[in-house]
Amino acid sequence: MEILTQTWHWSVAGFLIAIVMLLLNYFGKVFGMSSNLRSLCAMTGVGKKVPFFDWDWKSQRWNLAVVAGAMIGGYVAVHFMNDASNVDINPKTIEQLSAMGIDAPNGKLLPDTLFGNQIFESPKMIIMLLVGGLLIGFGSRYAGGCTSGHAIAGMSNLQLPSLKAVIGFFVGGLIMSHYILPLLF
Repeated sequence: MEILTQTWHWSVAGFLIAIVMLLLNYFGKVFGMSSNLRSLCAMTGVGKKVPFFDWDWKSQRWNLAVVAGAMIGGYVAVHFMNDASNVDINPKTIEQLSAMGIDAPNGKLLPDTLFGNQIFESPKMIIMLLVGGLLIGFGSRYAGGCTSGHAIAGMSNLQLPSLKAVIGFFVGGLIMSHYILPLLF
């Protein structure tokens, strides 16, 4: 049972993603996580008040399996495949994060300073989460999809708008991590 407790090589995950994308393309489906949020909102009936959510969410029910799979996969990864030796961060990155007061993950997937339960005790962190969530929501709506939709589905279909969106995501991430994050901490 060692295969179930060790993380898989990146090429295995990449191959599986490619197979899933080929199957989705074959069946005429488009993958993306942000569209699931729209489906979930449409399911509640909010489309009667907000026209954006007034659409046939039942045609996208299959995509809700992606949400369930991501949640189950995340649970399995954290509880059964979490090996401290797999989190190998460059020592210079750990030094830079430490200078900002962000702890090294020490074998965990994420640092407690940013993702631990204590963030809910800090008004500054709560504001950062709320503003970040709004910016991500606005950005995915403005870009016509999220990083997974554009980077995995759009790029595999050779869509130029997805290439532009992915470049924007990476540039934004670099600006955030190198210029804005140090100002916040």
